[in-house]
Amino acid sequence: MARSMRAKFRVTDVVKGGENYETVKFVPVSGDKPYGPNGESEDNTFARYTPSGSCELAITNPELVGQFEREQMFYVDFTPVSQQAPA
Repeated sequence: MARSMRAKFRVTDVVKGGENYETVKFVPVSGDKPYGPNGESEDNTFARYTPSGSCELAITNPELVGQFEREQMFYVDFTPVSQQAPA
């Protein structure tokens, strides 16, 4: 079974579609921050292994609409779903 993974994404756009609807667009972080004393930064480490990509979510949950802002960053955890027999 695959193991869990973590990615770091940045919000690039929030498109309002109405009072209770918006589309949030994300891209993996890029390594444009200054390097740390050891030559690395967290953003550069994530960018090395996930240099490009995108994610787009349609948000209709009234408690989440309006909670995302451009340039915010989020960790996204990918955890495999165990394959269970259908009920």
